[in-house]
Amino acid sequence: MSAAGSQKSGGGDTLRERRCRPCEGGVPALSSQEAERGMQQLSGEWRLIEDGKALWREFSFRDFYRTMSFVNALAHIANLEDHHPDLQVGYNYCRVRYSTHAIGGLSENDLICAAKIDLIPTR
Repeated sequence: MSAAGSQKSGGGDTLRERRCRPCEGGVPALSSQEAERGMQQLSGEWRLIEDGKALWREFSFRDFYRTMSFVNALAHIANLEDHHPDLQVGYNYCRVRYSTHAIGGLSENDLICAAKIDLIPTR
């Protein structure tokens, strides 16, 4: 990862063990190669979109209660990490999109949060 992306945020060797760091711009977005390397630590259901400037995944659920339980767990992670995704939520789905607006593309924070979301039970 780039100088910005290679710095381990709060220790740990995997994305799931790292913590997000404040990003207020002034650092480059991850290159497509850096993003692809980070994607190797995520569920295969995550997709790079918008020419590698965003990360996207759709989750499906049996009913509204399970959807909202997932959304609440995701919101908890987002608040702990102080890094928030764009969400589209319906009766039995949640679409998650990460992109770091301050840098106009992906940051390590986006990958960290996606890796932590992968730990939320969905069944």
